[in-house]
Amino acid sequence: MPKFVFPVSSINDLKENYDLIVIGSGAAGMTAAIQAQELGLKAAIIEKLASLGGNSNRASTGMNATETVTQLSHQVIDDQASFYEDIWQGGGKTNDKELLKYFVTHSESAINWLEKHDIALTDLTSTGGMSQKRAHRPNNKSAVGSYLVKGLQKQLLDKHIPLFSQTKAMQIIKNGDMVAGLKIYNDKIGEKTIKTKAVLIASGGFAQNKTMLKNYAPDVLSLRTTNHPGATGDGIELAVAAGGAVVDMNKIQVHPTTQQDTDHVYLIGEGVRGEGAILVNQAGQRFVNEMSTRDKVTTAINNLHENGATLIFDQDVRQAFPAIDFYQAVGLVMTADSISELAQKAHLDGEKLRETVARWNDSQLSGVDAEFGRKTAMDRGLNLAPYYAIHIKPAIHYTMGGIKINKLTEVLTETGNKINGLYAAGEVTGGLHGNNRIGGNSIAETVIFGRQAGIQAAKYIFSNELKN
Repeated sequence: MPKFVFPVSSINDLKENYDLIVIGSGAAGMTAAIQAQELGLKAAIIEKLASLGGNSNRASTGMNATETVTQLSHQVIDDQASFYEDIWQGGGKTNDKELLKYFVTHSESAINWLEKHDIALTDLTSTGGMSQKRAHRPNNKSAVGSYLVKGLQKQLLDKHIPLFSQTKAMQIIKNGDMVAGLKIYNDKIGEKTIKTKAVLIASGGFAQNKTMLKNYAPDVLSLRTTNHPGATGDGIELAVAAGGAVVDMNKIQVHPTTQQDTDHVYLIGEGVRGEGAILVNQAGQRFVNEMSTRDKVTTAINNLHENGATLIFDQDVRQAFPAIDFYQAVGLVMTADSISELAQKAHLDGEKLRETVARWNDSQLSGVDAEFGRKTAMDRGLNLAPYYAIHIKPAIHYTMGGIKINKLTEVLTETGNKINGLYAAGEVTGGLHGNNRIGGNSIAETVIFGRQAGIQAAKYIFSNELKN
């Protein structure tokens, strides 16, 4: 199958006026533009980079949702209350309750909306901190991010929604307390102000902005990051300049399993553990419930003081999580025909690793992990050769703080007032995740709140038109 390449719009086709301008070409921005256009708005997307899709492209495991047809087809009986509680507990009970309630109660409709747009997520896997299988992914078990991004890009093409790349948002223009325009910059046309009735900021987080990290979370400044180069917090700065407030800026998520033994940082998706992998220390022994929340697994790895840890899995796990094929292709995976040989290659204690795998297999068969209390992702043992190992270390993955919004995705001021016509969605916002984001919730957030932003922008614009 030929590689899908999204043809961006020529900057010469930029109009003088739009109903809605979306800043950022990730899943939140594209979802919002599609939803807004379907409700009758003239929308456009601008992206500062030449590459499209942002961090959404890098998501590998799945999109969390509850009470879906997909869950029932996999005999998973779930409910919104349990979903809410898992996220509430995982976030240290510091989540914005209004955002969390909206998120939980609109996850099923988000899955259904995607399906109606030819983006079907009909398989399931597990993520840490979830008591049920909720991470929806494509039927072929491929990475959810690239699949979602390509599907949304095709919708932009079909609906003739323009996307202008290498175009930077410079300033949100207001007329009194209302958004009236957006100043942009593109090398070919220079600086230009476009009239618009609404702006959506969907430009992602700030994990690549060392100054912001130093100001808000200096303890993680020495860590590397999984984020794409564009995650520099521009959208947050735009919102603040327009009068918006920020929240939870010191809350930075460190992902426990990344591969950093090359010049590049590779995210090793949570789905590897979600399909049955275990984590071991240099002695070849487990040291944590691998399906705990990311903050707890990260702390356990750091407390080893062993420059990371090692993921152990077999061919059965590999077949259940095809992203491993990519990890192998770029040289991140050690392979062996036996556990003893794998231990040697990974510089682990061979005898103890064999004992660890044997105990894990017994636990998997009985369904009881007496050592660490793991209750999910126990569908398979590690019995099928060849066997695999990946050396992992924690890295900055997600900025949970950002622009303060309400459940309508309206940007709020320090006093809690909304800025008329200004919206934000996705990682650029803060509050939803509390102290720790659950794996699978970021993609869900982009679709749930991206749709909401498109809906609310349309409602706002049509309401003003009726008044006038």
